[in-house]
Amino acid sequence: MWSGHSLRNLLGLALAAGVLACGEEPTEPALPVSESAAPASASAAFFFREVSAGDYHACGIAADSRAYCWGDNEGGQLGDGTVTDRSRPVAVVRGVQFSQISSGVYHTCGVSTDSRVYCWGNNDNGQLGVTGLRRLRPVLITVHRFRQVSAGFRHTCAVNLSDVAYCWGNNLWGQLGDGTESDRPAPVPVAGGLRFRRVSAGDAFTCGVTTDNRAYCWGDNWQGQLGNGTRNRALVPVAVSGGISFRQVVAGGNHSCGVTGSNRAYCWGNNETGRLGDGTTTNRLRPVEVAGGLRFAQVVPGSPGHTCGVTTDNRAQCWGDNFAGGLGDGTTSQRLAPVPVSGGLQFSGVSPGAYYTCGVTTLNRAYCWGHDGQGQLGVGGTEPPSFGAVPHRTTPTAVLGPL
Repeated sequence: MWSGHSLRNLLGLALAAGVLACGEEPTEPALPVSESAAPASASAAFFFREVSAGDYHACGIAADSRAYCWGDNEGGQLGDGTVTDRSRPVAVVRGVQFSQISSGVYHTCGVSTDSRVYCWGNNDNGQLGVTGLRRLRPVLITVHRFRQVSAGFRHTCAVNLSDVAYCWGNNLWGQLGDGTESDRPAPVPVAGGLRFRRVSAGDAFTCGVTTDNRAYCWGDNWQGQLGNGTRNRALVPVAVSGGISFRQVVAGGNHSCGVTGSNRAYCWGNNETGRLGDGTTTNRLRPVEVAGGLRFAQVVPGSPGHTCGVTTDNRAQCWGDNFAGGLGDGTTSQRLAPVPVSGGLQFSGVSPGAYYTCGVTTLNRAYCWGHDGQGQLGVGGTEPPSFGAVPHRTTPTAVLGPL
């Protein structure tokens, strides 16, 4: 199987040669919201309630519940009606107010304040939940009301108001969890009758935590990312081994992490860059505790090679691959266990992407660090290539307000 990075490079070439060369998008029905959100002044203080880092783009929800995105836009994943990369936030058009947002690889989805899911960007496998071509503006999934959504590589999953999980899009590895390998251009329920608090779509697999704090995963498992002690893919949810009670589980590129009710962090799957944080580079088919004895409020695996979390005292910690400074510790050195992010900022949440990370502080300001080749740090122009040919920042840099 292709590595996450190689696979994304291959997809990017395919998009440039094929999908992006297609004709006009299909005509979409008018939505009961304004066509565009008025962007805030770039000189004014700009506040975010949350930020979600995809592979090479990021999106956030501002204080007024409007969505803004920045970075790579070759699939239209910024939702501004163009395919132009942006090095600082641009407003997602149509003016939808969002309560939650999730950035994938070439698409983005969000839950509106009235519990509707909107998606935009590439749609080669139906990951937007509709048929047809890519969408450069948010498209409404009209059938269900949801309270949480997660955009992965080429699939999307969400939890409805009755705690039932649905997935749609690519299903080559069983990542939709419906017991088949068939792509789905519209939401289908995850098999098994489980009730989920949250779900998380990774590259080609999905994980979720149930309302009774049990972790399940399904889909691709070639690196042990399902955590069930095997490397066998699963077309329906399988329990994560160990009987650990989790309150949060998140799927990354080819590893997963979770946080227990006692705020202990565990990870499993691929560990070649130390992304599991257990002090080794040994792959793990079952959960292993993150080293250092820290208590975490949140842990999020990135794609492909690093992981970050926020401790219960609001400090950001990262570990794993660091070639472009995605750990934020002021170096480009790989770390096999958690190291604090530089700067002394207090974070309410972090979100690792591909070789970079973004986070929101307790004062609702967004910061990003690491790779900046497509403007995904939101700092208004990529950093000069002082690290070979890789634009990067090794410490947190404030995301600018929109143009």
